[in-house]
Amino acid sequence: MLTVDQLTDLLRANPVFSSLDEAARSLLVKGAVKRELRKGERLVMQGDIWPYLFLVAEGKLDAVKVSGEGRNLLVTTFGAGELFWGLAFFQDEAPLLATLEAHLPSRVYLWHRLFIEPVFIEHGQMAWDLCGLMIQRMQRASAIVEELAFQPVAGRLARLLLDDFESTGDVTIARHLTLDDMAARVGTTREMVCRALYRFADKKLIDITRTEFALTDKDGLRQVAEGS
Repeated sequence: MLTVDQLTDLLRANPVFSSLDEAARSLLVKGAVKRELRKGERLVMQGDIWPYLFLVAEGKLDAVKVSGEGRNLLVTTFGAGELFWGLAFFQDEAPLLATLEAHLPSRVYLWHRLFIEPVFIEHGQMAWDLCGLMIQRMQRASAIVEELAFQPVAGRLARLLLDDFESTGDVTIARHLTLDDMAARVGTTREMVCRALYRFADKKLIDITRTEFALTDKDGLRQVAEGS
């Protein structure tokens, strides 16, 4: 469990809060609302009016968008030290565009807009740094939209597999994601994921067992990821 000193250090290390003096940081520590989340527990639902800024202290939170047909799209994941907000933090009555749920057991700290807005107004550098973070989020969103719009499902799935292989540094990876999980990460259905995986296997790009994927042709899989 984070102590007051550890939360203070977390704020001091965050680019948005780093310019604050000790008195302002102490005020934020005292005003923070702590939430402990189990894996899969939701912090807030898509469509809710949620005027909060939040900081992930431990664990990971997924932002999951649900379509009218009930399909899920994993938009992004926020890890320890990352900051985000509900739309209603800036725009009155604006509904949240995605559900926020714990990818792992997680701890987050929240600040309501009415509490923290005076701190932003008083500390211009903090507000400027938040604007910079907003630009980064816009760039991330643009890359996601571009990938979904212009890269076929097979390419997005190949990229997901390559990222997993590269993160483990091995030619085999455990099947830690379900078909639904993979579909949410590449913006498609579990049926499309299943067909693409077995197409990769037919082309000898990967081997599939009940418990793992084995990489057999990295260059070939990369060509699919790059659309060539």
